[in-house]
Amino acid sequence: MAFYQRSKRNKLIWPGKLPGFFHHMKKALIITYYWPPSGGAGVQRWLKFTKYLREYGWEPIIYTPENPEYPAIDQSLLDDIPVGVQVIKHPIWEPFDIYKRLIGLKKNDRLAAGFLSERKRPSRAQNLMVWIRGNFFIPDARVFWIKPSIRFLKNWLKENMVDAIVSTGPPHSMHLIALGLKEATGLPWLADFRDPWTRIDFYNDLKLTCWADKKHHRLERAVLNKADRLVTVSHNWANDFQNDGSPEFRVITNGFDPADFPEPAILQPQKFILTHIGSLNKDRNPAFLWKTLGEISRESKEFRDNLVIRFIGKTDISAFESIEENGLSSCVENIDYVPHHKALELSGESAVLLLLINNTPNSMGIIPGKVFEYLATRRPLLCIGPTEGDSARIIKELNAGEFVNFYDSTSLKSVLLSLFERYKKGMNTITGDINRYSRRKLAEAIAGELDQLTSQEAKQLP
Repeated sequence: MAFYQRSKRNKLIWPGKLPGFFHHMKKALIITYYWPPSGGAGVQRWLKFTKYLREYGWEPIIYTPENPEYPAIDQSLLDDIPVGVQVIKHPIWEPFDIYKRLIGLKKNDRLAAGFLSERKRPSRAQNLMVWIRGNFFIPDARVFWIKPSIRFLKNWLKENMVDAIVSTGPPHSMHLIALGLKEATGLPWLADFRDPWTRIDFYNDLKLTCWADKKHHRLERAVLNKADRLVTVSHNWANDFQNDGSPEFRVITNGFDPADFPEPAILQPQKFILTHIGSLNKDRNPAFLWKTLGEISRESKEFRDNLVIRFIGKTDISAFESIEENGLSSCVENIDYVPHHKALELSGESAVLLLLINNTPNSMGIIPGKVFEYLATRRPLLCIGPTEGDSARIIKELNAGEFVNFYDSTSLKSVLLSLFERYKKGMNTITGDINRYSRRKLAEAIAGELDQLTSQEAKQLP
């Protein structure tokens, strides 16, 4: 197996061979903001890749902030970090303490991800801070970590050999750190986009000036053009990137970890529980769902007596307002945040799992990471979003539930009544083959991309 010798300028110049019998796995330096004890969806993808990459010849090395501002904490996820994995931490300064003071939060209060408000409509101070965030912290509030990280990692790489660099965003500042290292070292670089950059659902909410918008696009273009391999999580997003003129994207979806599902789901939920797990912001709030549930509840006492609407995670106030308007507040069960394993347990106790797609221009390509864990519970899904989108395609392929387009109240009512009948008959499992979405299999795919990337790099050397 080859290893890389470096010149005094730290440029990649020649692959040599490790002596004799001494054999090492290849090493990947993974630059990620989210890492345990971070909770939420952002941490899952590369935590699970890291868990299984060694099986495919890659040793992950994690670079992550020492003192980050996470929306949620989940200590249980520390158990998923493989024994012996090197985690490099470096201090970060983020402007969130200033932001909290200006909007009246305490220093230890956690900020919700995206544009999500749990208590009240955005104040003038909050709107001002959004404008400042969009126009001065480009590409995001972790911008002040870019230059210190490049300096730190350049020095670290002088003493530590790696075969490839991986960056995962958002936050897209991680890609700019990798860009700086690529320019300094020439190491092969894989950029993983868990979400788009200038096409992300809240981009138009950032109140960008023309100058700021151009800077976002310029930085995005630099990453897209200089990364050696580009990966994203859905086919529609890959097409969007390429329609904008980017190089080819590989698609490696998110998935589920079979180790998180050792026990089968309970066969019969006690109530007709509709569960949504994760953040629910205003773009994801389906007001017509709550209206339709209200109509059915008024028409059927049996339906209302059995209905439970369960939220697990941060939920925008707009959802609770819509539910109250439709007389369903007494049906709500609101759980702020629970450890990942507990969220999966509550999924298995549900009759239907709600997959609510953001009603935004990039909705066709949105595949929330939770969809795969929903599938692993074997509970039927109800997806509200574009019926030709990537999420609906997965549900259709696996016969895993129902999907309804935005605002299609007629179809939604029929689907809800059908799911309720299914619940009463005890028909609460799905039977599609979901193994193609196991985290182990997806780690094999990402390792394959890294293998190709490093093989191509070696061939290009003199």
